[in-house]
Amino acid sequence: MKLDNMAGMSFDLVIFGGTGDLAWRKLLPALLQAHRHGTLPPQGRIIGVARDELSDAAWRALIGERLAAVDSDKRPSAEEFERFAQLLHYQRMDLTRPEDYAQLKGRLAERNADVVVMYLATAPQLFTVACEQLGAAGLATPNTRVVLEKPLGHDLESNRAINAAVRGVFSERQVFRIDHYLGKPSVQNLLALRFGNALFEPLWRRETIASIEITIAEQLGVEGRGAFYDQTGALRDMVQNHALQLLCAIAMEPPINAHADAIRDEKLKVLRSLVPWTQATLAQDVVRGQYAAGMLAGQRVRGYRDEDGVAPDSRTETFVALRASIANWRWAGVPFYIRTGKRLAAHEAHIAIHLRAAPHAIYRTPLCGTNRLDIHLQPRDGLTLHLFASASETRSSSAQAAHAAAGAAPALTPVQLDLDFEQRFGAERVGAYERLLLDVIAGRLNLFVRADEQEAAWQWVEPIMQAWDEQNARGEGPRPYAAGTWGPGAASALVARDGNTWVEEC
Repeated sequence: MKLDNMAGMSFDLVIFGGTGDLAWRKLLPALLQAHRHGTLPPQGRIIGVARDELSDAAWRALIGERLAAVDSDKRPSAEEFERFAQLLHYQRMDLTRPEDYAQLKGRLAERNADVVVMYLATAPQLFTVACEQLGAAGLATPNTRVVLEKPLGHDLESNRAINAAVRGVFSERQVFRIDHYLGKPSVQNLLALRFGNALFEPLWRRETIASIEITIAEQLGVEGRGAFYDQTGALRDMVQNHALQLLCAIAMEPPINAHADAIRDEKLKVLRSLVPWTQATLAQDVVRGQYAAGMLAGQRVRGYRDEDGVAPDSRTETFVALRASIANWRWAGVPFYIRTGKRLAAHEAHIAIHLRAAPHAIYRTPLCGTNRLDIHLQPRDGLTLHLFASASETRSSSAQAAHAAAGAAPALTPVQLDLDFEQRFGAERVGAYERLLLDVIAGRLNLFVRADEQEAAWQWVEPIMQAWDEQNARGEGPRPYAAGTWGPGAASALVARDGNTWVEEC
């Protein structure tokens, strides 16, 4: 990414929650990478905000210690960090105290930057008070942008309340609702695949595609975040945002241009076309699970209810699989399978586009005898097209010769066309948070979620949450699955009812 229209731009980036987990694990490493790549405008200032009593020097030292522990390829040298540290400043604030916002206003007025970004890397319950206080302090100026991290609310009602409070202070063009999956290079390539190549458009519809699978699998457990996760669960944490955004990217119609609202208008149409849930489909087409103890990568790992911060009788789901349908002409009759979970057999995210079988079989195909396009999101970033080729038969084999003489259909063997984007473009690519933070500074909204998108997503998933609440009241919890597997067996039965399998079962 080039500086282009950001050359010479001055900015202040205020990170609320500047000593928190998100700041040092994601935001500051991403900003360091942008600084290293020369894409972060040099006339910038990064101000960490938290309740801790720290000086600028103490905060810089804290960040330096934590960045020294990141992956070796992203770890800064002493010289790199010294240059980056000149951008780092700290301000003690209590987000409920108006006088603290007045002090922040005074600090920002010291240089009157071209752009001021307020990044709310805090608990969602603080979004409303922070935005209201920013407005009351006169900090919501036309050159101010506010970034809201997920989860934006706990349900539809709380999401609407937060967005209403934000709209009372900021216009929609100033609000950047972040979903870091949209910043992944692989997701950008998904959009380029669809809308930058005429090859796929005639095939991208119900007449050619039999089913679509979206998998976001994690081998990790809750990793010390048990108290947070036990109030959230996989549906809120992954399906309502990441998975549905991927579904939109796959299913949306071509936008009229690459402008933010043109893209987001088409995504909204997909969300509004999702077939609503009924009691029958909730019972048949949704599976929730919770990991139990098991073996993972040769190590015995404990079950979810034994994790720190998790209630011993918790009914929070760590796995979700569901079957979605889109009621429009392009996708009518095509099932979309979404699956996500923790402590699964692999760490990977992919989209599998299963194509329909040839209308008349003149060859013998393998058991999974249809073509498939795999879009790899993590840890790989690339495409694999699964095709079939004629399997050459050894002339010396009398059995094969007799088989051919009898007029049997010749056999096919699977072959793959593989494109690895990291090999093609190089491993030093722009990360998700790096891309998104630069887009916020530049004012590009294309990769951020609009309020009506979020509301439509919450509307669709809320009946699932309500059904699970009713099940919990009856003493019915999620289905257990052993850590290191692909989830409850009911997830396989979910797709098998349509005559399909998950890719690892094929």
